[in-house]
Amino acid sequence: MRFASLGSGSRGNATIVDVGSTRLLIDCGFSIKETERRLERLGIQPSDLNAILVTHEHGDHIRGVLPLARKYGLTVYMTAGTHRALSFSLFSGIDLKLIDSHLDFFIGDLAVTPVAVPHDAREPVQYVVRSGDNLSLGVLTDLGSITAHVVQHFEGCHGLFLECNHDAAMLANGTYPPSLKRRIAGDWGHLNNRQSLDLLQNIQTCQLQQLVLGHISEQNNSLAAVQAMMSNLPSDLFSIHYACQNDGVDWLALSRV
Repeated sequence: MRFASLGSGSRGNATIVDVGSTRLLIDCGFSIKETERRLERLGIQPSDLNAILVTHEHGDHIRGVLPLARKYGLTVYMTAGTHRALSFSLFSGIDLKLIDSHLDFFIGDLAVTPVAVPHDAREPVQYVVRSGDNLSLGVLTDLGSITAHVVQHFEGCHGLFLECNHDAAMLANGTYPPSLKRRIAGDWGHLNNRQSLDLLQNIQTCQLQQLVLGHISEQNNSLAAVQAMMSNLPSDLFSIHYACQNDGVDWLALSRV
């Protein structure tokens, strides 16, 4: 199994997973042209994809999903709540599969587990995907608090893409209006750096090989702040990478040790 980030942040998010003959895109918050460019950088053509998994309806995650799916004939998976949050007319010509946020399903060589998360969207989920040899990748962004349900599903992953959205002090002292600050910092908003560290320190990471930290706010966080917070983690157990808005993260491999 290998995975990469096309880019991560408030201006667009997309993660690609590649196992055997199966290639999935998790979210697509970029235009078709930009998505094609970023995929080409990774040596992938859009026609190589099997499907797109959607986490929720916010624009930085779904902007390019339907146009890309329509152009290349890709199947789109999302919850019924996410579907209801969007105009039904947008789905003309789309091969749409509605999923239950509490039931696993299969796409090619991958088993997919949707995980319901607390976020201010209609029916948001994040995903854990598993290969036939039981390697697992968790993609966990866009949630305001850590629940027991989240811990149960994301501990023990071999790869983890985790949100470090904001530095609490930078957000509090920044220029955003009070209502937006409350939304971001609330239990249905986004994880701050400390919350992400707390999660990592309280879940089982003995199998973790690759950790990617992303969805880093350009206004209310900094790479230096995230790195300083994560310096509290043991540096010899797994590799740590940082997904930025423009460049994402190149291919990372997971393997049976």
